[in-house]
Amino acid sequence: MGTAGAVVGVLNLMSGLFPRFRHSRVHAVAEVLPGAVSPLAASASLVVGILLLLLAHGLKRRKRRAWVAAVALLPVGIAAQVVYRHSIFGAVLSLLLLGFLIRHRREFAALPDPRSRWRAVANFVVLGGVSFALGMVIVSSHPHKIVGSPSFGARAEHVLWGLFGFEGPVAYTHGVDYTVGYSLGALGLLTVATTAYLAFRPEHPAARLTDEDEQRLRELLAKHGGRDSLGYFALRRDKGAVFSPSGKAAVCYRVISGVMLASGDPIGDVEAWPGAIERFMEEARAHSWTPAVHGCSETGGQVWTRETGMDALELGDEAIVDVADFTLSGRSMRNVRQMVKRIERNGYTTRVRRVRDLEPEELERVQKAADAWRDTDDERGFSMALGRIDADKDADAVIATAHLAPAEGEEAGPFGDLKALQYFVPWGPDGMSLERMRRDRSADPGMNELLIVAALHTAPELKIKQLSLNFAVFRSYLERGEKLGAGPVMRITRGTLLFLSRWYQIESLYKFNDKFQPRWEPRFVVFRTSRDIPRIGLATMQAEGYLELPRVLRRRKAAESLPCAHPEESVLAAGTLEKVA
Repeated sequence: MGTAGAVVGVLNLMSGLFPRFRHSRVHAVAEVLPGAVSPLAASASLVVGILLLLLAHGLKRRKRRAWVAAVALLPVGIAAQVVYRHSIFGAVLSLLLLGFLIRHRREFAALPDPRSRWRAVANFVVLGGVSFALGMVIVSSHPHKIVGSPSFGARAEHVLWGLFGFEGPVAYTHGVDYTVGYSLGALGLLTVATTAYLAFRPEHPAARLTDEDEQRLRELLAKHGGRDSLGYFALRRDKGAVFSPSGKAAVCYRVISGVMLASGDPIGDVEAWPGAIERFMEEARAHSWTPAVHGCSETGGQVWTRETGMDALELGDEAIVDVADFTLSGRSMRNVRQMVKRIERNGYTTRVRRVRDLEPEELERVQKAADAWRDTDDERGFSMALGRIDADKDADAVIATAHLAPAEGEEAGPFGDLKALQYFVPWGPDGMSLERMRRDRSADPGMNELLIVAALHTAPELKIKQLSLNFAVFRSYLERGEKLGAGPVMRITRGTLLFLSRWYQIESLYKFNDKFQPRWEPRFVVFRTSRDIPRIGLATMQAEGYLELPRVLRRRKAAESLPCAHPEESVLAAGTLEKVA
């Protein structure tokens, strides 16, 4: 049904844009299709075409508002077929389609964006008024080619008819009526198209994590937070949450471009996961959103696919370092060991503490430094980012800082001797997960290695047993593609990932994580059909904050301005290496 509406919309657009098309055999067929209103004016065909195309998308998503608009539009099409074209067959087809829509009206129950309704109304009123005012100017701008002396009321009536693509009572000579008609039709098209877009666009809800939801999530994390290193990131304020009927599990999500994107595993008791997943899918169906899960574990992926019938694809691997097994000794750790010792010889010191142990003045200084050293206007991240440093909300979080006392005769910087910081959020009672890395651009290369090593060495004092580092996208493809005997498909995949690494830190994340000899835990993306993958990918990049063209220029500029020893270190120093997928 949606495809048929789209075809009719394209035919109407062609009849409005190409005059010869209105006299072709193709248009003779278009005249009998449902919704193909007789082209009294080219602008009318354009408006109808745009509306039908927009309605086709809404009907495919089973939007209630699209159904209402289609039911309102089809009677107009039926009247046009009978009155103007005398096409009984076309009217019957339109009537059948109308009857089909009415009979299956209960299937079109997807909820709209509650905010877009008022924006659409405001757009129609404001832009409609502007279009009417400009239309009066257009109608009166050819005084010597107007037939007779039409009154103000006649000109206003001509503008109103013209905005809808019809001829009004004012007549012109020398073909000016076509110019006026197209101009008025274009204004009407602009008004209708923008209003329809605001009315039928995908929903972009604001943050809906209430204080009550946050408290319930914290209670679940206190009991089951050790299951998933991504669990604590559910406390982002721009995520919504749906709970199982028992309240023992929850799924946290965000809606981006019509994709209902969950991150990580469900929070809470594994036995209650199916109930939370069912509520999640019900919410997606109610709004006609595309359900997807980003970065779930293998256990989470198995539950998701079993309960929903969706499919899963390995997305990458999470680097986890076991504190008890970590050591700087050995050949494999030589590069990290040498870098850390060199930085320490340069006078750098480190401190690793719980956030609650920082003095208010130092905490404020750390917060300001983290904002100042960020290379983007807003905090980036979604699945593995919290977006705040708050001693009240996240007292158990851990912060590692690097300090360098100014040389004699030098003035301290705006943040004193603070040169770099790393922030870790709790991962159950005995783990922590890296949330962000920030450094002063004047600091020596290797700050991130220094602070991670310091955090691992201090972890036993904080009763931390495991540390989750960054998430390496498609790590297995990079690793297997460079091995001897790798097949052509694997080599091509690796080459593509290396090419994309010029803009997105795919390889550098993997290489950086691999320095610390972690164990790799696979992470998956869960999707409904393969057709949804491109849309889910775009939504994920938007959620993570990486779908922005200026970032390419900022990355290149930052890399050129930093005196770093290694290419990947320039990425780290610029502050772009964060816990993102």
